[in-house]
Amino acid sequence: MSEEEGDGAGVSAAPAVASAASVATVSTHVLDTAVGRPAAGIVVELSVCVPVSVSASDGGSWTVLGASETDADGRCADLPALPPGGVRARLRFDVGPYMSRRPAEGAVFFPEVAVTFAVTRGEHYHVPLLLSPFGYSVYRGS
Repeated sequence: MSEEEGDGAGVSAAPAVASAASVATVSTHVLDTAVGRPAAGIVVELSVCVPVSVSASDGGSWTVLGASETDADGRCADLPALPPGGVRARLRFDVGPYMSRRPAEGAVFFPEVAVTFAVTRGEHYHVPLLLSPFGYSVYRGS
């Protein structure tokens, strides 16, 4: 069906491109620095905080958008895009089960890692987690 026949493809294509430019996206990966390898099988939950009022300092409310599990390369490839209006995002890494598979390390010191960061529409945020038995580090990657 052509544009002239009324399928709407020509009408909706431009707004879709415009809205894609205003969407913020998030990706992550987890590296186990103690063994020098990606950490597979870690559940990662993505949440967004949308303010109750115009002021971002009002606390807002957190909404879970979705979860994923790190693959063999330690990456989550299917985290959802952030909705418009969010000013903060949070990645929660459930590292306890992964770390407990390493009995030589003893008890799990950090069972979860939560990382909260500010977001701007139209940006992509890659937030890697470098994990070890008694510490972790995060940064904004590319």
